[in-house]
Amino acid sequence: MTQSPATNTRAQSRTPAQVLTEARRRDSRAKRARVLEAIRSLQQSGEKITHAAVARTAGVPSWLTYADGVPEHVEAAISGQVAPRPSKRDSQASTTSLRVDLELARDEIRKLRAERDQLQRNARLHLGQQLDQIGAADLTTRVHELNQSKAELEALLGAKNAEADGLARRVTDLEDELTAARTSLRQMIKNQSKGVASST
Repeated sequence: MTQSPATNTRAQSRTPAQVLTEARRRDSRAKRARVLEAIRSLQQSGEKITHAAVARTAGVPSWLTYADGVPEHVEAAISGQVAPRPSKRDSQASTTSLRVDLELARDEIRKLRAERDQLQRNARLHLGQQLDQIGAADLTTRVHELNQSKAELEALLGAKNAEADGLARRVTDLEDELTAARTSLRQMIKNQSKGVASST
């Protein structure tokens, strides 16, 4: 379908930052929808629901299951499950799962920081190129547009920093969970050893 001149004009007038922001929003909405569908799928199949399981089923990064508006759905699904009686094998699997989640979270933090640095470099480069190309006649207008682009990029950078901070907190939580799981596993093995000794 042929776009109208007005539509083409609006599309051409958008800044690179606006295009990038809109693309990220569409991608975020699509990934969140996949997360919700993955939760429903796991509930229907009766499989154990965890953040890692939801992320694998949805095909999204694990940090997304902790992003705003998503964790409550995952936690509600987890709370709605009938918790099975833990066994030694389950504890070992839980420890392994926590290690995997921890490594995934650290990897996502590294990627987010690299992306943040790249955004900063692109913003500086873009602003410098724009200032080199404009003339004195439209300097005021262009400076205003560039300030708007800068504000949008700073907002996007702030969101990335917030995501990185959230992932850093999650890494700390996962390390605490891993420590607790190891302590629980050691206690379980110790108790089982006592039981064997008593029976003999």
